[in-house]
Amino acid sequence: MKVIIINGPNLNLLGKREPEVYGAESFEVYLASLKNKYPDIQIEYYQSNIEGEIINKIQETGFSYQGMILNAGAYTHTSIGIADAVKAITTPVIEVHISNTFSRETFRHQSYLSPFASGIIIGFGLKGYELALQSFL
Repeated sequence: MKVIIINGPNLNLLGKREPEVYGAESFEVYLASLKNKYPDIQIEYYQSNIEGEIINKIQETGFSYQGMILNAGAYTHTSIGIADAVKAITTPVIEVHISNTFSRETFRHQSYLSPFASGIIIGFGLKGYELALQSFL
């Protein structure tokens, strides 16, 4: 099984940025433990702070992978372009958010991606990525 995790803006700062919201562990450390726990799954990882690059990666991988885990960060609440890319692909997408977006600012309560996602996991910290991965199994 081949799964891609795509993270959006500022998620490259996990472990440093607002640890009270996002935790103290870097994504690289978490990803290594996830790959060790699921050695039979090919997990690819991509992160970008640039909306168009995220769209390109969704289009590039959205027909050949068995699953996509997408945390578009702030673009979740602003990007119709990313939503259209998710809508256009055949790979099932699980939308993940580390924090509970509904307990934060009201602009974070709207997701342009959710209508096109196979499922949504919100507020379980980094564990949400593993939960999404398990949903593909």
